[in-house]
Amino acid sequence: MTLTTSTNVRAAATATFLVFAMNGLVFASWAARIPAVAELLNLGSGQIGTLLLCIAVGSLVALPSSGWLIGRIGTANAVRFAGLLLGAAGVGVALSLMAAAVAPTAGCLFFLGIGIGVWDVAQNLEGADVEHRLGRTIMPQFHAAFSGGAFVGALIGAGLSQLGVGLPEHLLVIAAVAVALALTAPRYFIPHVAAHTGPDGGAAAPKGTSAWRDGRTLLIGVVVLGATLTEGAGNDWIAKAAVDGLHASESTGALLFALFVAAMTLMRFVGGRAIDRFGRVPVLRASMAAAAAGLALFVFSGNIVLAAIGAGLWGIGAALAFPMGMSAAADDPKHAAARVSVVSTIGYVAFLAGPPLLGYLGDHTGIRLALLAIGAPILLALLLAGAAKPLPSK
Repeated sequence: MTLTTSTNVRAAATATFLVFAMNGLVFASWAARIPAVAELLNLGSGQIGTLLLCIAVGSLVALPSSGWLIGRIGTANAVRFAGLLLGAAGVGVALSLMAAAVAPTAGCLFFLGIGIGVWDVAQNLEGADVEHRLGRTIMPQFHAAFSGGAFVGALIGAGLSQLGVGLPEHLLVIAAVAVALALTAPRYFIPHVAAHTGPDGGAAAPKGTSAWRDGRTLLIGVVVLGATLTEGAGNDWIAKAAVDGLHASESTGALLFALFVAAMTLMRFVGGRAIDRFGRVPVLRASMAAAAAGLALFVFSGNIVLAAIGAGLWGIGAALAFPMGMSAAADDPKHAAARVSVVSTIGYVAFLAGPPLLGYLGDHTGIRLALLAIGAPILLALLLAGAAKPLPSK
């Protein structure tokens, strides 16, 4: 039965909000405690970068075909599949860390990346469907749920680290919670119906066309690539950069990461009104300018208080670009699955593959200075922001 009533749309919005939040909690449970991973496995920044690359490769394998998968089994079943895979991979990572085994940890992180990729495309398609039915900008609030879940996960990570609770035990509990929510919340989703699936996944484009050959979609992907590198670098490296570059404790590093995520969360909750008032393009440009300023303050301050202010400004700047990119890719519902899959794939090249490369650079410069490398993609996203302009009403 197709869900069309306002009550069912509200229920779908709540379920989507919870799914985004759980995804953020899972991600932060790993990201906030990367210093603990380095200690357990006795790895340097470059070697940790290789582990992060395993997640990136898994997601990049999954993302291009996620639209096709969702067209076959629907968004609800895609989230269930991803949740089960995330749970199994999380248990594998925990057991591998207990054994201090690097190769099995890397293998489990690869499958964790696959689960993250499928989950991400499915939740964004469901969010776009809900946004279209509500007739107002709500995608940033869904991404605020992701950031809120990540904020809670970061605080939990900081607290457990302070209490001396090991990361493996932490991951086992998170894996169980993720599976439970992934199996229940999607029952309230609005089914994403695609009568015909094309090679990109989701609704088929007219014969002879492809989302990968659509100029606007590719430009949006490039904007999202620059913007998500900003977010991904902050997620993966703020805690480690604070520990290494500012000589902060592991718990203080996790708290700076939590501040970054809290700033993103707050901006995503209020950002929808700003987008509706000023438009996507001006808000996107302002966001990239704020991210650049926050990054510079974090890197050059040399002071924990100023670095914290920089992390907060960085989070504000990183908040809205990805949800705006998803909304822009889904402007035409008939081609939303294919285009969201393409933009997600391009964006996640930066979000997941960029931070490991920063780790390799950090072996030579220190991870705090290595973060300056994301300045160029931030400027590129600012220059190309006009691609996210909404399509004219037909």
